[in-house]
Amino acid sequence: MTKIGIILGSTRPGRRGQQVAEWVAEVAAKQQDDVTYEIVDVADFDLPLLDEEQPALFGRYGKEHTRRWAQTIASYDGFVFVTAEYNHSVPGALKNALDYLFAEWHHKPAGFVSYGLHGGTRAVEHLRLILAELKVPTVRTQVVLSIFNDFTMSAPTETGTFTPGAHNEPTLATMLGEIVAWSTALESLRSPALV
Repeated sequence: MTKIGIILGSTRPGRRGQQVAEWVAEVAAKQQDDVTYEIVDVADFDLPLLDEEQPALFGRYGKEHTRRWAQTIASYDGFVFVTAEYNHSVPGALKNALDYLFAEWHHKPAGFVSYGLHGGTRAVEHLRLILAELKVPTVRTQVVLSIFNDFTMSAPTETGTFTPGAHNEPTLATMLGEIVAWSTALESLRSPALV
Protein backbone atom coordinates (compact mmCIF):
# COMPACT_ATOMS: atom_id res chain seq x y z
CA MET A 1 0.00 0.00 0.00
CA THR A 2 1.27 3.47 -0.91
CA LYS A 3 1.89 5.75 2.06
CA ILE A 4 2.05 9.53 1.65
CA GLY A 5 3.26 11.90 4.37
CA ILE A 6 1.65 15.32 4.69
CA ILE A 7 4.59 17.36 5.98
CA LEU A 8 3.50 20.31 8.11
CA GLY A 9 6.49 22.63 7.85
CA SER A 10 5.74 25.57 10.14
CA THR A 11 6.33 25.30 13.88
CA ARG A 12 5.21 28.84 14.74
CA PRO A 13 2.65 29.14 17.56
CA GLY A 14 -0.67 30.22 16.04
CA ARG A 15 0.30 28.83 12.63
CA ARG A 16 -2.35 28.45 9.96
CA GLY A 17 -0.72 25.30 8.63
CA GLN A 18 -2.42 22.94 11.09
CA GLN A 19 -5.85 23.72 9.62
CA VAL A 20 -4.48 23.40 6.09
CA ALA A 21 -2.80 20.04 6.78
CA GLU A 22 -6.02 18.69 8.32
CA TRP A 23 -7.95 19.78 5.21
CA VAL A 24 -5.38 18.04 2.98
CA ALA A 25 -5.82 14.85 5.03
CA GLU A 26 -9.63 15.08 4.78
CA VAL A 27 -9.57 15.54 1.00
CA ALA A 28 -6.94 12.81 0.66
CA ALA A 29 -9.13 10.36 2.58
CA LYS A 30 -11.74 10.69 -0.22
CA GLN A 31 -9.23 9.59 -2.88
CA GLN A 32 -7.89 6.14 -3.79
CA ASP A 33 -8.58 3.34 -1.31
CA ASP A 34 -5.13 1.77 -1.60
CA VAL A 35 -3.28 4.88 -0.40
CA THR A 36 -2.85 6.06 3.18
CA TYR A 37 -2.08 9.63 4.19
CA GLU A 38 -0.64 10.79 7.50
CA ILE A 39 0.17 14.23 8.86
CA VAL A 40 3.84 14.55 9.84
CA ASP A 41 4.24 17.65 11.98
CA VAL A 42 7.84 18.90 12.07
CA ALA A 43 7.04 20.46 15.48
CA ASP A 44 6.51 16.99 16.97
CA PHE A 45 10.15 16.04 16.39
CA ASP A 46 11.82 18.85 18.37
CA LEU A 47 14.73 18.98 15.94
CA PRO A 48 17.34 21.49 17.12
CA LEU A 49 19.34 23.44 14.57
CA LEU A 50 21.23 20.78 12.65
CA ASP A 51 23.53 19.19 15.21
CA GLU A 52 24.81 16.05 13.47
CA GLU A 53 28.60 15.75 13.19
CA GLN A 54 28.48 13.89 9.86
CA PRO A 55 26.79 15.26 6.73
CA ALA A 56 23.45 13.56 6.04
CA LEU A 57 24.89 12.25 2.77
CA PHE A 58 26.72 9.55 4.76
CA GLY A 59 23.64 8.36 6.67
CA ARG A 60 25.52 8.02 9.96
CA TYR A 61 23.10 9.62 12.36
CA GLY A 62 24.51 10.07 15.86
CA LYS A 63 21.50 11.65 17.56
CA GLU A 64 18.32 9.90 18.64
CA HIS A 65 16.11 12.72 17.32
CA THR A 66 17.73 12.32 13.88
CA ARG A 67 17.23 8.55 13.87
CA ARG A 68 13.57 8.98 14.82
CA TRP A 69 13.08 11.58 12.06
CA ALA A 70 14.91 9.36 9.54
CA GLN A 71 12.77 6.33 10.41
CA THR A 72 9.60 8.36 9.97
CA ILE A 73 10.56 9.85 6.60
CA ALA A 74 11.91 6.52 5.32
CA SER A 75 8.49 4.94 5.85
CA TYR A 76 6.76 7.11 3.20
CA ASP A 77 6.48 6.72 -0.56
CA GLY A 78 5.77 10.38 -1.30
CA PHE A 79 4.94 13.70 0.32
CA VAL A 80 2.64 16.69 0.35
CA PHE A 81 4.46 19.69 1.79
CA VAL A 82 2.20 22.18 3.56
CA THR A 83 4.24 25.34 3.77
CA ALA A 84 3.89 28.96 4.68
CA GLU A 85 6.02 31.60 3.05
CA TYR A 86 8.41 33.40 5.38
CA ASN A 87 10.47 36.24 3.93
CA HIS A 88 10.24 35.02 0.35
CA SER A 89 11.15 31.41 1.28
CA VAL A 90 10.32 28.35 3.39
CA PRO A 91 10.06 28.34 7.18
CA GLY A 92 13.45 27.77 8.79
CA ALA A 93 12.15 24.72 10.69
CA LEU A 94 11.23 23.02 7.42
CA LYS A 95 14.62 23.73 5.83
CA ASN A 96 16.32 22.42 8.96
CA ALA A 97 14.23 19.22 8.90
CA LEU A 98 15.07 18.65 5.24
CA ASP A 99 18.78 19.14 5.89
CA TYR A 100 18.88 16.45 8.59
CA LEU A 101 18.39 13.62 6.07
CA PHE A 102 19.45 12.60 2.60
CA ALA A 103 18.73 9.08 1.29
CA GLU A 104 15.42 8.87 3.15
CA TRP A 105 13.98 11.47 0.75
CA HIS A 106 15.21 9.88 -2.49
CA HIS A 107 12.82 8.93 -5.32
CA LYS A 108 9.70 9.94 -3.41
CA PRO A 109 7.58 12.48 -5.27
CA ALA A 110 6.26 15.62 -3.65
CA GLY A 111 3.49 18.11 -4.17
CA PHE A 112 2.83 21.42 -2.45
CA VAL A 113 0.05 23.21 -0.64
CA SER A 114 1.27 26.71 0.13
CA TYR A 115 -0.24 29.70 1.87
CA GLY A 116 0.70 33.28 2.60
CA LEU A 117 0.21 36.88 1.56
CA HIS A 118 1.25 35.88 -1.96
CA GLY A 119 -0.06 32.32 -1.72
CA GLY A 120 3.30 30.89 -0.69
CA THR A 121 4.43 30.49 -4.29
CA ARG A 122 7.93 31.80 -3.65
CA ALA A 123 8.40 29.31 -0.80
CA VAL A 124 7.44 26.50 -3.19
CA GLU A 125 9.98 27.68 -5.76
CA HIS A 126 12.70 27.41 -3.12
CA LEU A 127 11.40 24.03 -2.01
CA ARG A 128 11.57 22.69 -5.56
CA LEU A 129 15.29 23.58 -5.71
CA ILE A 130 16.04 22.06 -2.31
CA LEU A 131 14.14 18.87 -3.09
CA ALA A 132 15.86 18.44 -6.44
CA GLU A 133 19.16 18.11 -4.55
CA LEU A 134 17.53 15.44 -2.35
CA LYS A 135 16.40 13.48 -5.44
CA VAL A 136 12.74 14.26 -4.80
CA PRO A 137 10.78 14.74 -8.03
CA THR A 138 8.04 17.35 -7.72
CA VAL A 139 4.70 17.38 -9.48
CA ARG A 140 3.56 20.41 -11.44
CA THR A 141 0.10 20.88 -9.92
CA GLN A 142 0.07 22.78 -6.63
CA VAL A 143 -2.50 24.34 -4.34
CA VAL A 144 -1.97 28.04 -3.66
CA LEU A 145 -3.91 29.52 -0.74
CA SER A 146 -4.32 33.23 -0.12
CA ILE A 147 -4.42 34.63 3.40
CA PHE A 148 -7.03 37.09 2.15
CA ASN A 149 -9.29 34.71 0.21
CA ASP A 150 -8.93 31.31 1.88
CA PHE A 151 -8.99 32.31 5.55
CA THR A 152 -11.74 34.14 7.42
CA MET A 153 -10.36 36.62 9.94
CA SER A 154 -10.91 40.16 11.11
CA ALA A 155 -7.21 41.09 10.80
CA PRO A 156 -4.23 39.56 8.92
CA THR A 157 -2.43 39.09 12.23
CA GLU A 158 -5.03 36.55 13.39
CA THR A 159 -4.80 32.85 12.62
CA GLY A 160 -8.41 32.91 11.47
CA THR A 161 -10.45 30.02 10.16
CA PHE A 162 -9.44 28.17 7.03
CA THR A 163 -12.21 28.50 4.44
CA PRO A 164 -10.79 27.20 1.16
CA GLY A 165 -12.38 28.29 -2.08
CA ALA A 166 -14.33 25.62 -3.95
CA HIS A 167 -11.71 25.47 -6.71
CA ASN A 168 -9.01 24.25 -4.31
CA GLU A 169 -10.34 20.74 -3.64
CA PRO A 170 -10.31 19.58 -7.29
CA THR A 171 -6.79 21.00 -7.66
CA LEU A 172 -5.67 19.14 -4.55
CA ALA A 173 -7.26 15.91 -5.83
CA THR A 174 -5.38 16.26 -9.12
CA MET A 175 -2.11 16.88 -7.30
CA LEU A 176 -2.62 13.87 -5.03
CA GLY A 177 -3.27 11.69 -8.07
CA GLU A 178 -0.02 12.90 -9.63
CA ILE A 179 1.94 12.13 -6.46
CA VAL A 180 0.51 8.61 -6.26
CA ALA A 181 1.20 7.94 -9.96
CA TRP A 182 4.81 9.12 -9.63
CA SER A 183 5.24 7.18 -6.40
CA THR A 184 4.17 3.98 -8.14
CA ALA A 185 6.41 4.69 -11.12
CA LEU A 186 9.45 5.30 -8.91
CA GLU A 187 8.91 2.37 -6.55
CA SER A 188 11.71 0.26 -8.06
CA LEU A 189 14.24 3.07 -7.40
CA ARG A 190 13.55 3.31 -3.68
CA SER A 191 15.87 1.38 -1.41
CA PRO A 192 14.03 -1.29 0.63
CA ALA A 193 16.78 -1.04 3.26
CA LEU A 194 15.53 2.43 4.26
CA VAL A 195 11.97 1.38 4.98
